[in-house]
Amino acid sequence: MDEQTLQAALANPQNLGEMPDADSVGTVGSPDCGDMVRMWIKYRDKDGQRVIDKASFQSFGCQTAIAVASMATEMIRGKTREEALQMSAEELSRPLGPLPPMKIHCGQMVEGALRAALDAEKAAATPTPVAPMIGTAAPTLADSLNAAGKMAGKIKIVMQPPAPATESL
Repeated sequence: MDEQTLQAALANPQNLGEMPDADSVGTVGSPDCGDMVRMWIKYRDKDGQRVIDKASFQSFGCQTAIAVASMATEMIRGKTREEALQMSAEELSRPLGPLPPMKIHCGQMVEGALRAALDAEKAAATPTPVAPMIGTAAPTLADSLNAAGKMAGKIKIVMQPPAPATESL
């Protein structure tokens, strides 16, 4: 794994946070072990095709999952749903270099969250007999963890300021 690229991705993660106006949201992971990734996707029309305009993520887990998710949200921009579905965990984590065996699951979680968001968008495009609830937002990742019951009251989210940039002389 390219430690320098990993550190750069962690020092300045791209597209971190919720996207209230997302077209779709996907979550993957286990509240029991604490590793979870949620991805939001927003589309736009480009030359008669619907492409991913932007994506964002939240991650509870290791630093590698954060770095892969950050890079993945950049890599899928401008792709169609079908093109994004073709991307593997290995491809999404490639900018970090080969992941050690104990970190491969991080790329797989990001791929899973991406696929869940893309599948949620497809499911949302299919008419359903149930009327959507107007004015409701998707639950946050913390809400999902707390809803699992076992983690209720055990999660504390602490937002940390970005690390100061170091100047090179």
